[in-house]
Amino acid sequence: MEVSKKTQSNFPKLVKLLQDETSLLIIMQDNPDPDSLAAAVALRKLANVVAGLKCSIAHGGTVGRGENRALVQYLNLNLLQCSQIKFEQYDLIATVDTQPGTGNNSLPQNVVPDIVFDHHPFKKATRLCEFYDVRREYGATSTILLEYFFKANLVPEMPLATALLYAIRSDTQDLGREATQADIRIFEFLYPIANKRMLSDIQRGSVPKEYFRMLSEALQNARVCGDSIFTHIGQVNNPDMIGEVADLFLREDETHWTMCTGFFEGKFLISIRTSQEQNRADKAIKSIVARKGSGGGHLTYAGGQIPLKNGTESERRNLKKQVERKFLRAVGMSQVRSSRLLAE
Repeated sequence: MEVSKKTQSNFPKLVKLLQDETSLLIIMQDNPDPDSLAAAVALRKLANVVAGLKCSIAHGGTVGRGENRALVQYLNLNLLQCSQIKFEQYDLIATVDTQPGTGNNSLPQNVVPDIVFDHHPFKKATRLCEFYDVRREYGATSTILLEYFFKANLVPEMPLATALLYAIRSDTQDLGREATQADIRIFEFLYPIANKRMLSDIQRGSVPKEYFRMLSEALQNARVCGDSIFTHIGQVNNPDMIGEVADLFLREDETHWTMCTGFFEGKFLISIRTSQEQNRADKAIKSIVARKGSGGGHLTYAGGQIPLKNGTESERRNLKKQVERKFLRAVGMSQVRSSRLLAE
């Protein structure tokens, strides 16, 4: 299988780094999506095979979305919480699908990871890491990791192949969103190996009743402003729901921008989506969070978070209004009157 020149040149460096140590901690996004999960398992397998490392996988938030929980169960993952980890006990630390300083992982500020794999915009803090492979142009981090598999003459077994395939499908929306030829090649390679029935089961992951309450609240609060829809779902126990709602509203046939917001563990979370790449969701989220928080993403989808100072009802209400105003300004709709999505 063809691999990129970058993988060919980086592979010996990664192997040397791994072979000099005995343990590896892999950090994912706080609320890992399929790409985070699959890429972490792929790096664990690679480190096991090429260097015999003992590996642990950790994150700092929750696995809330139904399909993500189904994927964790299918892979039989024993995920650790970053709050319970003594980082100094590991010889090496890696991040996958995230980077130091992004605000979406629980890597302590005083800890510099040794290894970074990601497909989000490059962060300056990543330059301090001994090894990094960040490819913003790729549709999924899983695609990058699988190139290293090929260079190591490895073929993923069915469970991992299924997870990797689902990860690429999820992050690129079935190769329709920001997918490269590399993503397509990997997808075509994985499809014959993957468990098709399990792919279907993962996609239809079960959800609790709370899911429908939050969905109802999102619909009731949704407002339309030109070609944009924005909504707020208040306090959530499943932060993945915020991105899921933003995805759902983008399906409305006259909508090109969506935003969903909510509160989770002392933070105001924001997810935005656009159906048109030239709109640059990654730039929009940065203008929304400005200096108050952190944010990043891709051309068509992005997320951000703003820490609460005291968590009072007044602070929450004012922050919600500020973010909504900034969103409408960023998408060119600040002079357009909004109306309810659902007529009363």
